[in-house]
Amino acid sequence: MIPRIVIAGTHSGVGKTSVTLGLIAALKRRGLRVQTFKVGPDFLDPSYHAVASGRPAYNLDGWMSNQEYVVRLFSQVSADADISIIEGVMGLFDGAYPDSIAGSSAEIALWLNSPVILVTDVYGMAGSIAALVKGFATFHEGVHIAGVIANACGSRRHAELVGKSLESSGVSRLVGAIEKDGLPALSSRHLGLVTANAKNLSPMFLDALADAVERQVSLDDILRIADSAGLFSLGNNQDIPEEGVQGSSYTEAVKKSGGASDEKAIRIGVARDEAFHFYYQDLFDEFTKRGCIVIPFSPLREARLPAGIDALYIGGGYPEEYAESLADNEAMKEDIRNFANSGRPVYGECGGLMYLSEGIETRDGISYPMVGLFPVGTRMLDRIKSLGYVEVALSEDSLWGKKGDLLRGHEFHYSELLVAPAGKEGWRSVYDMTYRRTNVVYQEGFQKGNILASYVHLHLAGRSAALDAFLVLCRKFR
Repeated sequence: MIPRIVIAGTHSGVGKTSVTLGLIAALKRRGLRVQTFKVGPDFLDPSYHAVASGRPAYNLDGWMSNQEYVVRLFSQVSADADISIIEGVMGLFDGAYPDSIAGSSAEIALWLNSPVILVTDVYGMAGSIAALVKGFATFHEGVHIAGVIANACGSRRHAELVGKSLESSGVSRLVGAIEKDGLPALSSRHLGLVTANAKNLSPMFLDALADAVERQVSLDDILRIADSAGLFSLGNNQDIPEEGVQGSSYTEAVKKSGGASDEKAIRIGVARDEAFHFYYQDLFDEFTKRGCIVIPFSPLREARLPAGIDALYIGGGYPEEYAESLADNEAMKEDIRNFANSGRPVYGECGGLMYLSEGIETRDGISYPMVGLFPVGTRMLDRIKSLGYVEVALSEDSLWGKKGDLLRGHEFHYSELLVAPAGKEGWRSVYDMTYRRTNVVYQEGFQKGNILASYVHLHLAGRSAALDAFLVLCRKFR
């Protein structure tokens, strides 16, 4: 019995994130331990959740993983929390397909048997709110809209009209009415929100959000709704496994060998600073369960890689925003080249691919030299280059598995490769990649030896076979 709510919206831009952050801050101020989640592949919203709650935030994605994994992750992470808040993605029923709830906030609400608070933009409507909410409330059996937060109310009288409309229809009830511009504004950039930190999400700003929500939303109603959430379980009523969804042969091997001491443990260096911070927290949790030690380092500020690491993981982020500083850190670039030449695994993902490339051409036309392992350059565009879910079939053995293995992930980037890298200096494509909305297969995932670079953000935490394959390589080439 985990108190929980899903904060969903009628569509993107209705204020879900601001409402969610205000609730987190207000409930934490009351002394509650608040665990947070974000539906979908988003990296930025969880960074805000983590700062506001003081706890790591997690993604719940029904398309990239599955029900068993989502339920297990939610249960384990929420076990010591007083309440769990799940922020939705886009509109409540928007997901991977237009004719299915797969990948949507509604799917997560169903799997977790969680009541939904629907955030709506009521500008220019009063009586019509009842029709809108009734459509959402009756669209899919089992999705329970327990309350409505009306955003962008023009006045107190407007809020009263909205509440009366909902009350007379009997479909749901108003639990909050937020005036137009009634919440402090969050900073944004070309990829959405700016990544949260102690500067742009300061205690003072969080207090202002909490004050605004306390004044305009009934926290007592929110808590009652969260407490009303019933039991949830897997469809087959099996116990939730303690290890990976499919179990882990690597973990079992470590156990049989007497465990992993600090000397025996695989040590994974992870680039983590302002330039590189797009990671899923549950992946690091899964590495830790397998006896690994995850060691963060900064390509911006440090001159050397962490000592004694067995693998290097450079994730996504904003390398283009820090291109000059990254280019100037010659010592770090040289250390990465030497590490890669030792044969130990190196994985660059999206921003990591850009950093491993020959260079980054920024939007103002200036080119900055990067590590140079990947023998092509990248350039930033004024428009988005790629956005969406992708499925990856390995066309060759790779860092993440054997030929024929399937993985899922997503792309979201404004940069592109200057030339096609396949066949250049021994590099080859090892991904047969299909965008979810098409049947066209693209060649991606560029590999040479144990170096792999890709624009795809893979969701790997629930893929035990992929993690096992990676750790076997780490141990083999350590």
